[in-house]
Amino acid sequence: MAPPPTLPRQRLRYTRILDVAAGFARKGLESVVLSEVAAKADVPLGTLYRYFPSATQLVLALYRKQLTELHAAPPTTKSPGRTATPPAGNAGGDVPAHALVGVVMEIFHMRLMQPAVEQCLNRAVYTKDSDTTRLLREIDTAAEKAVTAVSGDAALSRVLLLTVTGLVQSVRCRRLSLFEAEEDLKKACFLLTCARRSA
Repeated sequence: MAPPPTLPRQRLRYTRILDVAAGFARKGLESVVLSEVAAKADVPLGTLYRYFPSATQLVLALYRKQLTELHAAPPTTKSPGRTATPPAGNAGGDVPAHALVGVVMEIFHMRLMQPAVEQCLNRAVYTKDSDTTRLLREIDTAAEKAVTAVSGDAALSRVLLLTVTGLVQSVRCRRLSLFEAEEDLKKACFLLTCARRSA
């Protein structure tokens, strides 16, 4: 797998491929057909294969890009339209907790609303000297950086990201409704933020 390009024209193609892949990712991994992505992105199939030899690598690169953009966005614009309300018993709330909820909720929705991303994260395994392993590590790092930028605590960020994984699986398996999972995620953010402050 070739690294992301540096030349402007090539970067535009690369970005166009990932933007088109986002539409396919909403349907599931089996719907990510590289020849169809190349045709819709208006790039030669060989170019797509140079950057993304498999659908899994394409979808993981898309998710890495989304996480990187989330980390780069200012805290006030990370989750437009979504307001977090503190759980019962936490009157008044706290601005950092709300910002944390916004970022973590955004990651939760990215994974939930893009079945192909979730399938790749669940199926891919770390193997020595693999492009997929490198992508997975970059994804883990990007997700942790995005949450740590708001929380200020890498350990807290890892706990919340593991919580996101569990809640996504619970919604997918229909053990929890989307509303219940969102409420649980908000509560986890507020509880961890309060616990960190009192420690």
